[in-house]
Amino acid sequence: MAMLGKMTAEEAVSGRHIRSAKLKYSLVSLRKKQAMARQMLMYESVVPLNSKLHADTCIEPTNNYEFTSGTNAVPLMAVEIPQAAGEFAIVFSVNEQEVIPVVILGIQNEQNLFLGENGQWKSQYIPAFIRRYPFVFAAAEDKKTLTLCVDEKHAGVNAEGRGQRLFEDEKPTEFTQNVLKFLENYQKEYERTKVLGKHLQEHDLLEPTQVEVAFPSGSKFKLAGFHVVSREKMKKLTGETLSAMVASNELELIYMHLNSLRNLEHVKNQLEGFIEGSEGASETAADSSEQPAEES
Repeated sequence: MAMLGKMTAEEAVSGRHIRSAKLKYSLVSLRKKQAMARQMLMYESVVPLNSKLHADTCIEPTNNYEFTSGTNAVPLMAVEIPQAAGEFAIVFSVNEQEVIPVVILGIQNEQNLFLGENGQWKSQYIPAFIRRYPFVFAAAEDKKTLTLCVDEKHAGVNAEGRGQRLFEDEKPTEFTQNVLKFLENYQKEYERTKVLGKHLQEHDLLEPTQVEVAFPSGSKFKLAGFHVVSREKMKKLTGETLSAMVASNELELIYMHLNSLRNLEHVKNQLEGFIEGSEGASETAADSSEQPAEES
């Protein structure tokens, strides 16, 4: 993946922090917690990478995705839609600043139904938003310079030499350079994804919807606050608009999004299995508590 601008990772060490090339747009400052909320999902203690502070810091690889356990949806870049649409339900998150695709991971708050036992991921594709963890970009006050940060609460962060070192002789290692490239590429795709969302809004193609799930046991759950593309509104688009969408590949992405909604049934089935398992465990625990104690 190409670097943004002409700056290498080593040259990007400004002072003691690793910084990316200057961009026309960047993530908002870490101080603006509300606006940063989408970017800071899963992150607990984010600090800028520092060649002195992290001189001995290593990142140990892990296949444990337990850090996603409290997340029921994550952002998805437009370039990921073809790979993700076969397994996830893809919808759109709409706010005053942007429209971004997201994948639904669970129906209940703080629930990830794609997380298996021992922190294993239960689908073939893992969204880039999750794969970039424990790293993330944060912006300087000028909102142009991006600083590479790490979540120090990540289980793989250590100073005992396990895994990949972040610095050697106060210079970014090849591992850190590759992380920087990955996040810079992610940022570029984020900008392209916002263009897709902008076009969906300009053509008034989105409509709010919700998912309701009811089980024979009487349990009911509802997931709201997201949007999908309206098929009826699509039918009203002019030939010129459709031609432009075909040329930009947006039309293909829209239909992949619509087809992905059938995966909501899989999420519902996952939830049903989760609920049944929880109720079964509760009943077993209750039965056990009712058993009389054995005489000694």
